[in-house]
Amino acid sequence: METKFTHLLLAQEQLLFNLMAHYAFLDSNNIVIEVIVGKDEGEGGIDWEQHYGEFRGQPCKRTSYHGNIRKNYAGIGYTYDATRDAFIPPTPFASWVLNETTCNWEAPVARPQVGLYNWDETTVSWVVEPAATLVEIL
Repeated sequence: METKFTHLLLAQEQLLFNLMAHYAFLDSNNIVIEVIVGKDEGEGGIDWEQHYGEFRGQPCKRTSYHGNIRKNYAGIGYTYDATRDAFIPPTPFASWVLNETTCNWEAPVARPQVGLYNWDETTVSWVVEPAATLVEIL
């Protein structure tokens, strides 16, 4: 049986998880292969990024859900770009371009503001989602 107390515990657990530090382990090509929860940087006077990296024998970089560390939260398959000191998601489509400020991919054509659209890589354009056409007719 769920109670207010149960919900409070779950909310506290979520808050603690979001406040904890996260670290991404990289392969030899700087691709993220794992993300873990770890100690906050400087806790205990230790550089945990360096500690975890040395312990595992792999490059390790801290990441943040809030995007305030290295632009984006690291996900498996993301690339760590040392020049930008940022995690960059995989390219969704070959035609999309990297926004240098956010380090996220953007379509070369702005998405229409109204309606449901999908990206069509063959025409390099946004196309109306078939279900959206039916709904608009009704």
